[in-house]
Order: sequence, then C-alpha cells, then structure tokens
Amino acid sequence: IWASAYQAHPYHHPTIGWRSDIEHVSIERLKKFYDTFYWPNNATVTIIGDIDRTNTLVLVKKYFGVHKRAPHEIPEVYTKEPRQQGQRRVRVERQGQTNIVGVAHKTPEGAHEDTHALLVLSQLLGGSKGSRLYRSLVDKGLATDVSVSEHPFRDPGLFITYVFLTPGTTHEKIENVLLREYEKIKQGEISSSELNRAKAQLQSSILFARDGSYAMAGSLNEALAIGDWTFFTNLPAKIGSVTAKHIKEVARKYLTDNQSTIGYFVAK
Repeated sequence: IWASAYQAHPYHHPTIGWRSDIEHVSIERLKKFYDTFYWPNNATVTIIGDIDRTNTLVLVKKYFGVHKRAPHEIPEVYTKEPRQQGQRRVRVERQGQTNIVGVAHKTPEGAHEDTHALLVLSQLLGGSKGSRLYRSLVDKGLATDVSVSEHPFRDPGLFITYVFLTPGTTHEKIENVLLREYEKIKQGEISSSELNRAKAQLQSSILFARDGSYAMAGSLNEALAIGDWTFFTNLPAKIGSVTAKHIKEVARKYLTDNQSTIGYFVAK
C-alpha cells in the first residue's frame, strides 16, 4: 500500500530496501552511504534517567566530541509527493491463509495540528474491542481482527485501516462496511461518552508505551524524527483537547476517495 500510495517520495520504498537491494548491494555502495550520513552533526544523543547533567555533558563531550563534523553538507530529502489525482487500487495474490483489506488515506506531516485528531479517530475506529469497526466487523463475524493507525512522520504519512477477513467474506463487502463507518464519522455521529473513552484509552496507551527509560527514549526520538521534540511532551494534553467537531473536520478533509489507496490481499 505504501508503494502504491507514494510514487515519488522515498516513503515509496521499504525502510531497508527491496529484497533485490539487500541481495545485490555492494560493499562500496554501503560504505558510500555510511560516509555520507553517519556523522555527529547528523545524529542525536538522547539520555534518559536520573543523571547529573554537568557530569553527563562532560562524558558526552569526551566520547562524542572526538568525532569530526561531516566535511560536506548532509543531503536533505527534496522530493515532495505530488498531490494524488484519484483513487489507487492494488491487488496482491500469493500464498497465505487470511484475506486482508487495506484502506489508506494521505494525511499531513506529523507536526501538523490535525495529527492529534487523526490519532483519536484511529482509536475511535479500531483501538479497542468496543470500537466502531470491531462492532461492525468482528462482532458480526465478518473479520477476525481490525487495525487502524495514523502514521505521524516528518513528511505527510498515511491513515491506514487493515481488516483481516473471516472465511467466506468478500473483500468488497468489507470495503463497503468500512467506508460506511467513515461516512458516519464525517456526518458527526460521535457521542461525548464515545469520544471521552477513546481519548482516555489513547492517553493510557501512550503513557504505558513510555514505561521505562528505553521506552521513553524511543518515544522521544520518534518526536525528534518528526521534527519537533514538543510532540513528545505535549501529546497527552493535545489528545485531551480534541473535540468531536475536529474529528469530523479531519475525516471530511482527509478521508476522501481521491486521496485513497485501496489494497486487497488475496490468499492463495
């Protein structure tokens, strides 16, 4: 789905490359990549824990300060994904046991103000067994599981729903049910109790995901990768301030046909 949704931007490619890249890349190409990007002025040192700031900075300077800055400018990604001009569809048929429907929509960069409402929307739709898509798909025997995710990255990402079908259920039926639930959101059918429950669940999962120094460092580094460290500190409060009106607005703004990529996995 990512490869179909993104045609120009590097998000088109898997993080570690395609299988043929891994099988055929040369040592020279790997070294060139390393020598281009692996420099102190292109790195972030994150230290979490009960530390003495003065002594810690001395150690950072001692062990990291010995490395010189890059003798060249670090290349930046300059390619921007052109605006999508219509719905895209991809169908994959190969060996497997479960049919899957994936529905993705383009969303803005992670630092955008709409990201928090999109995160709450993902929770409301599929974040728990009491969520909308679980009730309309899993509880009715049409699917075995549902996954809904908003991907806040440095550049515009995707809002993706994956549905894992039960035997005998068609891809088309699942797609129709899913899009009907999207349409209900656009019409503003969100109760205050449903919204508050989704926000509380999301805030809890965020805090649990930060349990421990390693987990906290990971979450903070993800915010730095987005381009704004305050995304880490402000996220729980921003989630709490999301309103039903804002969710309705972002659903209408981003969950549109001409910005969508529909994927069917057909298990052979």
